[in-house]
Amino acid sequence: MDLPAAWPLTDAASLDLRDELLAAYADPTRGYHDVRHLGEVLTRLDELDRAGATFDRAPVLLAAWFHDGVYDGERDAEERSAAWVERALPGLVADEVVTEVARLVRLTETHRPEPDDLGGCALSDADLAILASDGARYDEYVATVRVDYRHVPDDLFVTGRTAVLEDLLAKPRLFHTSYAREHWEEPARANVSAELARLASTQPGGDQPGDQLA
Repeated sequence: MDLPAAWPLTDAASLDLRDELLAAYADPTRGYHDVRHLGEVLTRLDELDRAGATFDRAPVLLAAWFHDGVYDGERDAEERSAAWVERALPGLVADEVVTEVARLVRLTETHRPEPDDLGGCALSDADLAILASDGARYDEYVATVRVDYRHVPDDLFVTGRTAVLEDLLAKPRLFHTSYAREHWEEPARANVSAELARLASTQPGGDQPGDQLA
């Protein structure tokens, strides 16, 4: 995907912001939450749109751009990303769009949209679609998540990652749009279950580290 061309705003005044976001995702210290992830989320949103999912594209696309604008493996990354929205977007879009984009970014901390939250359902599904990847891509995802948390000792990482995966499997459904449920739910649950089985062979201990590990 040509990411600069996928920026949803057309006015020249927004291009510096686009480039700041691209630079943040391109930070060489990032693992999974990088420009590839941004491109995959935008691609999945296009896929949902083509499949007939109903959502307001403008705020959802902006939220996709911002949702991991801040990512450093520490707490409150989603909140700090939403705060960036609230600093940067006023004057570029209507106030109600700023509010909606910030809300959607905050939602990516839990991926638990209400059923009638069409934008939240689309963004959550696109962000979690990595879970339904083929085996090779899923293995890359797992390895690069570990890079994002390289400051976390192995035992604490395993504890935290296990908790995240168990929480995902405890959800009645991982995906909320009908297309994603049909196409992504089964392979995602299979991948997560297999990763949990691999983690179970370790002996974690201590408290969960500070972020979602996902």
